[in-house]
Amino acid sequence: MRFLLTDEQSDFARTLRSLLAASDVPAAVRAWADGDHAPGRALWSRLADTGLSALAAPEPYDGAGLLPLELSLGLVELGRAGVPGPVVESAAACVLLSELGDDALAKRFLPGLVAGGAAATLTLPDGSPYALDADATAHCFTVSGAGELRLAGGPGRAHGSTDPARRLFLPRAAGGELLARGPRVTAAARTAARWARLLTAAQCLGVGEALLARTVEYAKQRTQFGTPIGGFQAVKHRLADTLLGLEFARPLVRAAALSLAPGDVAAAKLSAGEACYGAAMTALQLHGAVGYTEELDLSLWLRKARPLRGAWGTPSQCRAEVVRCFGSESGGT
Repeated sequence: MRFLLTDEQSDFARTLRSLLAASDVPAAVRAWADGDHAPGRALWSRLADTGLSALAAPEPYDGAGLLPLELSLGLVELGRAGVPGPVVESAAACVLLSELGDDALAKRFLPGLVAGGAAATLTLPDGSPYALDADATAHCFTVSGAGELRLAGGPGRAHGSTDPARRLFLPRAAGGELLARGPRVTAAARTAARWARLLTAAQCLGVGEALLARTVEYAKQRTQFGTPIGGFQAVKHRLADTLLGLEFARPLVRAAALSLAPGDVAAAKLSAGEACYGAAMTALQLHGAVGYTEELDLSLWLRKARPLRGAWGTPSQCRAEVVRCFGSESGGT
């Protein structure tokens, strides 16, 4: 299996990183948390211009084809920059519509989602009943356990989150427009859920990398007993363990993007989610009390780690999936 990126893939990731570095993403995140979605939507539009949104839609609908590896590379960069909004959910909605095999529905929704003029969120069977940022999207799709795909009638009731920039809504599926029903909806929903889990793993990886980078810089600057704390052996070991967790997760995310097998995707999400959460705990411990302050940009990433760890597959759910898939391959041993 090839894990080295092509020049084109590396260039794409660098393009996204440069665009995001030139954007005031923390300001967009704070505005999003306050209910002002305009800066975040403007950022989404610039990202769509790079072709990012096209990576989850077929060519006949203005997409570039379903390219999970390239899209996961993009989500790492978005996680590293802390981009707000339902970026994973919008991509998963594109996959859902692409997999349905319904040309009319695809033509109705996909071109707008690919162009960045519209965003989407969704709920799927066996997932959370809450739709992320449904108040900020043009479309909220719901798939029931009975295989009914509906366009929700409204964002519904809001629920809080440990991350103020992640607002959860219980969508009003009842009374919403019925778009499709049957086994093809159920099958498409399973595929979309795997993509959502994979892309959340990639997002976790990026958030963890951002937390580690900021913590390393802080450890070089903060002194104790006249010495930078980064020179202390215990601090070095903690940072090394955090780096090891992230580097262990990276090839799992890429392998899952190449195979899209349920066990691979679950292993990637489990590893990346735990590595991201571990990076947050390291950052919080080494920053001390200053890490809690909202004025410090670090807090924008700290608050993402825990909800992302559980989004689209909690650690226990992912462990169960890994056991189910790989345990059966090894004869249960």
